[in-house]
Amino acid sequence: MSYFDAASAAPLHPVARQALMASLDDGWADPARLYREGRKARLLLDAAREAAAEAVGCRADELVFTSSGTRAVHTGVAGALAGRRRAGRHLIVSAVEHSSVLHSAEVFEAEGGSVSQVPVNRAGAVDPSSFAAALRPDTALACLQSANHEVGTVQPVAEVAEACRAAGVPLLVDAAQSLGWWPAGGDWSLLTASAHKWGGPSGVGLLAVRKGVRFAAQGPVDERESGRAPGFENLPAIVAAVASLRAVRAEADQEAARLRELTEWIRTRVPELVPDVEVVGDAERRLPGIVTFSCLYVDGEALLHELDRAGFSVSSGSSCTSSTLTPSHVLKAMGVLSEGNVRVSLPAGTARADVERFLQVLPGAVAGVREKLGAPTAPATATGPGELLVDSLGKRCPIPVIELAKVIGQVPVGGTVRVLSDDEAARLDIPAWCEMRGQRYLGEEPTEKGTAYLVRRLS
Repeated sequence: MSYFDAASAAPLHPVARQALMASLDDGWADPARLYREGRKARLLLDAAREAAAEAVGCRADELVFTSSGTRAVHTGVAGALAGRRRAGRHLIVSAVEHSSVLHSAEVFEAEGGSVSQVPVNRAGAVDPSSFAAALRPDTALACLQSANHEVGTVQPVAEVAEACRAAGVPLLVDAAQSLGWWPAGGDWSLLTASAHKWGGPSGVGLLAVRKGVRFAAQGPVDERESGRAPGFENLPAIVAAVASLRAVRAEADQEAARLRELTEWIRTRVPELVPDVEVVGDAERRLPGIVTFSCLYVDGEALLHELDRAGFSVSSGSSCTSSTLTPSHVLKAMGVLSEGNVRVSLPAGTARADVERFLQVLPGAVAGVREKLGAPTAPATATGPGELLVDSLGKRCPIPVIELAKVIGQVPVGGTVRVLSDDEAARLDIPAWCEMRGQRYLGEEPTEKGTAYLVRRLS
């Protein structure tokens, strides 16, 4: 079995396993106690904090350990907003932030705050000038991920941090995906990360808050972790998390070069091997191990099952794989194809032979799913009127796009096809299909039961 979903959770690093087992013997006591066992635990905790702070690029007394990366985000956002309440009630986030950031923003907005989302380009990156333009006199906090978790695009953190610093606004950087590769750049104010992203155990997050940043922890607090993460520290997991962070960072340059070569191979070969594929994300400014692509006329869930049966664990941002039946907010913000979406995120040590076998298996898996769905194999001949109506109400992605593709050739050049759909994914996938197929998307119109999407045939 080839595990290609390291962006969700990386396999436990051998160093983490060793550190975890060793610290179970010496790190079980309460580090707040003054007796010998407590002092041993305190020494381990202090050493872990020093090492983590060095990797992050902050002071040890600026960093606390939380119960997860999500908890670090929620604590950091809420604390910074509360600490700067007098400055204003405005929060800025990018449109492709991790859901933990967006959920924090939703809570803030429900409590009366205002939130601005900075859009991204088709590669998934924010424009620093657009981010700077969103800053206001009442902006209390800005949030920007260091790199995107779904498509791997690296964000211009340093440029955004400079704009925020000039405006006197703290910037929270979610460095979960990148911290195992490099320290977060730029003059950030708060930083969060999650150990299971770099091969540490799950249940350990990092929250760094620079000195001078106004911060008011919310909810019940105690004396632990500077009052920012109440409760007994999971010391063995913390020690293992920091040990693995140091280990992966020591190997980062060499491993990054190797994984970049493998992901570039995938980015190049997939469009050559599989027709009607869009590779998404920035081609240059991206994380070493992530490559994401979307396949026309493919149900994402069915494709993931086919790949799983073939021995590959991958993930997807397709709405077809989501219980909400809505496409990934990241793909939606980028305006790219969502159907048949596959994210391959290679863990450290991935063998070239595993990638080669994936490239051998993928074309057949995609073809099999397309055949089951009745995807078009040849363009139709223009035999119909100047406008056709396709009723796809009640049908999930990618069926509305498949039905559009089957009939577009039946209208003459200049004719239109009106697709009725109540699937939210159609709003993203029909315009994306038009761009891939050289047809013109005319827009949408509300209907009684759904939405009509209008497409004009150009060729």
